[in-house]
Amino acid sequence: MDKKKIIVVVILVAAVAALPFINRAVFGTSAKEVEVAAVSTRIISPSILASGFLAHEEEVMLSSEVIGKVSELYIEEGDVVSRGQMVLEVDDTNFLASLEQAQAAVRINSIDIERQEIRIANLERQFERTSSMYSRDLIGAEEYENARNQLDLARVDLKSARERLAQSDAQLDQVSDQLSRTKIVSPIDGVVTSLDIKVGETAIASSTNIPGSSLMTIANPASIYTEVLVDEADVANIEIGQTAEIVAIAYPDQPMRGVVRYIANTAKVAPGRQGLSFTVKIDIVDPGNVVLRPGMSCRAEIFTRQDLEVPAVPIQAIIFEEDRSNLVNEYYVFVNDNGIARKTRVEVGISDDEYQELTTGVDGEVQIVIGPNQELRHLLDGDRLEASLSENQ
Repeated sequence: MDKKKIIVVVILVAAVAALPFINRAVFGTSAKEVEVAAVSTRIISPSILASGFLAHEEEVMLSSEVIGKVSELYIEEGDVVSRGQMVLEVDDTNFLASLEQAQAAVRINSIDIERQEIRIANLERQFERTSSMYSRDLIGAEEYENARNQLDLARVDLKSARERLAQSDAQLDQVSDQLSRTKIVSPIDGVVTSLDIKVGETAIASSTNIPGSSLMTIANPASIYTEVLVDEADVANIEIGQTAEIVAIAYPDQPMRGVVRYIANTAKVAPGRQGLSFTVKIDIVDPGNVVLRPGMSCRAEIFTRQDLEVPAVPIQAIIFEEDRSNLVNEYYVFVNDNGIARKTRVEVGISDDEYQELTTGVDGEVQIVIGPNQELRHLLDGDRLEASLSENQ
């Protein structure tokens, strides 16, 4: 009895599962209301989207090359500065004292050289008299050798004095150079974008990010550009000179025009991204009414080819199917065949945000099902259609 119940249950479940297929085969299905459109010629501008930020091409971060307290600050954040303009001064009291010491050392060594030169002149005259007397056998050889040794030693002392003078001159140059570095000047024409130190704080000669190592940042506002990261799968389609449309996050409705200027040769792993990316720099040709500020997040649409007129259909009409076991990717569309949906394989080409090029598979006379999406997702080959022409045709 239990076996009979199990058999009955199985039959009922099978009947319920088979009912849709029986109904489809015997009675057909109700026509699905869809929109259709003919394959039309469209202008497609293929592009690549990338995100990044605005940056200054000409930007310098000033740091001190000597250690000392800031005694004078001649600018404020936002001020316009010119090349060679003094912007900051470090207390130079100790450096001035060192300069005086170095100058005194130079003078002392110069005097020592003068003294040695006078001494040598006297010893040369004495040696001439000694030589004359020695030639006439008026003095012995020992006295003659002693006079010659004194002259030779005086000449060596003169060489030593000259080397000390050279050393003191070098020290003077070094101290003078350090003194000159207490006066910080702008190396470029630009604007002070950040000021990281105040009068009375200590400037530190260091390249690390410790307090006092960074004094200020000066940038040329005319050198602003866009730097974006392009995925390695797309970088092969990008070339220098291609046009781009840049949108700053702060100005979503004001796109700017740009031109690709630089493509990095080496990939890098960007923080927060998977895979490799290449840095692409885009010059801003026309900023419009956008107030450009470095650090602004932005996105860029880089147009990889010129505008082309090609046969195309809306992107939502394309069905993508992937056969992972055979590593095959195929594209399909549904064709309206006198009220019947026919699943048709196609090959696709370039695309933009709205349209996809069809290279083979259909001609321009057929109607392609383009929506609505809720019907297109469940549409099957052989379904009956109640088609209406899209208003965009």
